[in-house]
Amino acid sequence: MDTALRSVNVLGEETRRRMYAFVRRAGRPVTRDEAAAGVGSSRKLAAFHLDKLVDAGLLRAHYEHPGGLRKVGRQPKRYEPSDATIQVSIPERRHELLADLLMDAVLTETRAEDAQQAAVRVAGERGHDLGATERRTTRPGRLGAERGLTLCERMLEHHGFEPVRETTTRLRLRNCPFHPLAAKAPGLICAMNHALITGYLDGLQVTGLQAVLSPQPGECCVRLSPADARGRAGRDRT
Repeated sequence: MDTALRSVNVLGEETRRRMYAFVRRAGRPVTRDEAAAGVGSSRKLAAFHLDKLVDAGLLRAHYEHPGGLRKVGRQPKRYEPSDATIQVSIPERRHELLADLLMDAVLTETRAEDAQQAAVRVAGERGHDLGATERRTTRPGRLGAERGLTLCERMLEHHGFEPVRETTTRLRLRNCPFHPLAAKAPGLICAMNHALITGYLDGLQVTGLQAVLSPQPGECCVRLSPADARGRAGRDRT
């Protein structure tokens, strides 16, 4: 989200926005002179705006002579669009993650499961992979509820769930990143969210913490709470 907001901020200047649109429409790398002529600005101003767009990751720049032929002397700097895709939504939405999970479910669905079961399974597997990767990267050792929740909070923030720490071992999620699509199939989306977060806890090997379904209007249906030895949600011991 921070990267997207920076990109939007860079495009807030009108001349820069027109220059970005010109480069995208060109269909080939363009020089500073071409960009300046395209938007009716000076070459110096064009260079300034183009380099700002490069810094924001919206354009990439390289030195290349037309036709790829090398000639004596400095080659003109050329600019072309990067592969960056800008998506800004407040509150944050992650429909691309949902689409990716559902696509994997379609591709891996077995005869023993229906479409919803496949989607929930894939969400759980994705969460487990995220948790296992985090564990390999950070090597946190044994994780109880409090430290595990701190790592889980970071993952949930990254994926747009807007986690709110109610106590040291209890967390609620103020945003569903799959809304408003969740309104069309709340049972499916809630089950996928629950499986994703439960899988993350399993992959991270957190003890004493459990993801539970606790639907609230305007929030994600999942909360994280302490669990007793039998895996049931228990009361905080703070």
